[in-house]
Amino acid sequence: MKFTKMHGIGNDYVYVNCFQEKVDNPSEVAKFVSDRHFGVGSDGLILIKPSQIADCEMDMYNLDGSQGAMCGNGIRCVAKYVYDYGIVPKTTLRIATKSGIKELNLTVENGKVSLVRVNMGAPILEASKIPVVSDQSQAVNQPIKVNGHTYYFTGVSMGNPHAVVYLDDVDNLDIEKIGPAFEKHPVFPDRVNTEFVKVIDRKTLKMRVWERGSGETLACGTGACAVAVSSILNNLTGEEVTVKLLGGDLKIHWDRLENLVYMTGPATTVFDGEITLP
Repeated sequence: MKFTKMHGIGNDYVYVNCFQEKVDNPSEVAKFVSDRHFGVGSDGLILIKPSQIADCEMDMYNLDGSQGAMCGNGIRCVAKYVYDYGIVPKTTLRIATKSGIKELNLTVENGKVSLVRVNMGAPILEASKIPVVSDQSQAVNQPIKVNGHTYYFTGVSMGNPHAVVYLDDVDNLDIEKIGPAFEKHPVFPDRVNTEFVKVIDRKTLKMRVWERGSGETLACGTGACAVAVSSILNNLTGEEVTVKLLGGDLKIHWDRLENLVYMTGPATTVFDGEITLP
């Protein structure tokens, strides 16, 4: 199987061009290639497929083999892939995902894509649709008991569920302990991605993320969007913020008039390779 390893600010996936390759059992392949010792090493597998309704389709799988709906860092890499490899030579793209068609604008330097702006769509704030168990219509600053401590979270879906938690210190957080406890908490029927956030100022946020099915990752694009939306809802920031993740920065803009979230960030190709599947 031919593949390309790419990352969006450290959130790395193995990408397969399904215009040419066929992947029979993507869940098993995802588990195999994601292993950092016995495989390629990644946060998961993303298949780039032909689409009847868009320029191409992104089909993503987490490192545990579970299928994902949407990945903000992943979709920027898909856009870079199809442009750089000449599959879709356009600087405005439409890419189909499990959470709808996303529109992307590419910045090209020396014939290669350097930055991608993604229209991530409207945030879903209705608790039942995220889904979050809540006695309110929206879960904004809702108390939750995790590992014996009370935290406050805001629920946002960007096509996948997020719980945003504000802390004074995210650097020394024992995320390996607290992340799974949030992910599997009964308040989140579909499990949840949890963002732990420190507000630096009204334009800057710092976050770490525990992704359902993958654990801590260096970056999560939908998570950064959820964090921006949550921070505006809680009156902590303005509409445009820089979100600092372990792997780098993303610029997020929630246009309240359009009710659309835009994410801008880089996409990087690491190498092309070929692997024999078991």
